[in-house]
This record gives sequence, C-alpha cells and structure tokens, in this order.
Amino acid sequence: MSSKELAGKVALITGAGREGGLGQAIAQTLASAGASIMLHDRGATAGEIAPAHGVGTKSQLNTIADRIRATGAKVETVTGDLLDETAIAAMVAKTVEKLGRLDILVNNAGIGYLFGPAVDITAEQLDAVLGVNLRAPMLAIKHAARQMIKQGQGGRIINIASQAGKSGFALAAAYTASKHGLIGLTRSIALELGDQGITVNAVCPNHVTTGLGSWQNDFMSKARGQTMEQYMGEMRARIPLGRTCTPEDIAAAALFLCTPAAAYITAEAMNVSGGEEYH
Repeated sequence: MSSKELAGKVALITGAGREGGLGQAIAQTLASAGASIMLHDRGATAGEIAPAHGVGTKSQLNTIADRIRATGAKVETVTGDLLDETAIAAMVAKTVEKLGRLDILVNNAGIGYLFGPAVDITAEQLDAVLGVNLRAPMLAIKHAARQMIKQGQGGRIINIASQAGKSGFALAAAYTASKHGLIGLTRSIALELGDQGITVNAVCPNHVTTGLGSWQNDFMSKARGQTMEQYMGEMRARIPLGRTCTPEDIAAAALFLCTPAAAYITAEAMNVSGGEEYH
C-alpha cells in the first residue's frame, strides 16, 4: 500500500500518552501513512483508579506529540477524563476545531490494571473499569459518529479490545467483562452506521508487554507463585508464532482497517495473537 494511504484524513486516538504504549504506536503508524493526529490521554494521575503505570501525563503526551511532529505530521493534543461525557464531547470538538474534520476514531484507552479476585473487587473499581473500557468508547462513538455523519464521507471506528473479549481470564473478571462488552458494542454499532459508510471493527491482541503489560506480568506471575521467567515461558509456549504481541503488530492491524483495502470489512473482531486466539 502507499506510504501516504491516509493523506487528508484526521484520526483521534484515545489513551495515546504513554511511552511504548499501543496508542503511541498506532499514532505513529497512522501519521506515517499521512493522517493528521489528535492524541488524547487523561493528563494526570488519580490514585488507584489512574496510576502512573496506567495513564499518560500531559508532559508525556506532549513529548510523544513532538516526536511525531518531527516526522512532518500534523499533531495536536487533548487531555480529559473519559469518565466524563463532557470531556469526551470536548475531545471530539477540539479535533474538528484544530484539524478541520474527523475521519478515524481509535478507542484505545483502557483500564487493564485493576486486577484481583472477583470476591474482593470494589464497586468503585468495577465502575472505573466498565466506565473507561466500555462506557467511554460508546460515548466517544456517539460524538465522533455525529461528526462523521455530518461530513457525509463515511469514516472508520476501531475499538482496541482484547483476547479477553473472547476468552475468560482469572483475576481479571471486570476487565474481561468490559472487553466482551466492547466486542458486542462493535458489532451492534457497525449495524447502525453501515448505511453511513462508517465501518466499525475491533482489534483483539493477546498479551502485549508495554509498560502496563510489564505490570500485568509482574502481578500475574506473583499471583500464580511463578517466577517471571516461568510465567513468560508458559505464555510463549501457548502462542504458535512463539512470541508475544508488540505495539507495532496492533498498529499495523489498525492501519489496515483504516485503508481502502478494508472498506468492505465491518463488525469484525480481528485477532492479533500469533495464533493463540482463533475464534
């Protein structure tokens, strides 16, 4: 495909303010294909619900934006709490104000760190996981789709789901439930927006060792009484391609779903798991 397949397109990517994260990789990849980018992250930590290993600060967001701008891409930034619909609406409005339109929404932000036994989860933790992982994508779609429909030229919506959207995982019940819900949301919204030329798809990674992924590895290995080497060795043994997923693997899938080559693909939940997940 052309290296500038997305020239003239504008993409809004949530949760893109952490170094080495999925959002950063997706932003860099879409920018390299010619898209203008609005980078979003929460902008500040907030205790257990938004710890340093789970959110990007305003400073981190700006650093990533500057790095992508250095490649010649047009990049803007916006911060906001995705638990607040007003912030979500403002995020979409700022994208249009600064970049002129909105063609691509990538719902990448998510809480993947409030793990533990289901019998111990608090209502606050559950509300936060479902709020960021499911409620926020639906509200972002609501506001982004209105803009896309107004433009009258279709659009692309990509939800970053998970292998946990298709299989169960002990000690991650809330996260797993939210990602199952995100796939259901993807399929349902795709049916609603198809006649507007807007495709809606999900990307389902298996484990990705980002900064957050490293925290997950540490948590899960300790919970199982394993060393990190034992835990990671067992993980790789389950994957036919013999390695864990990288942010670049997910970014490549997201890019494909934004291109004309994927114009007839919608309501799908694409596995990017090296063969570990195949349903």
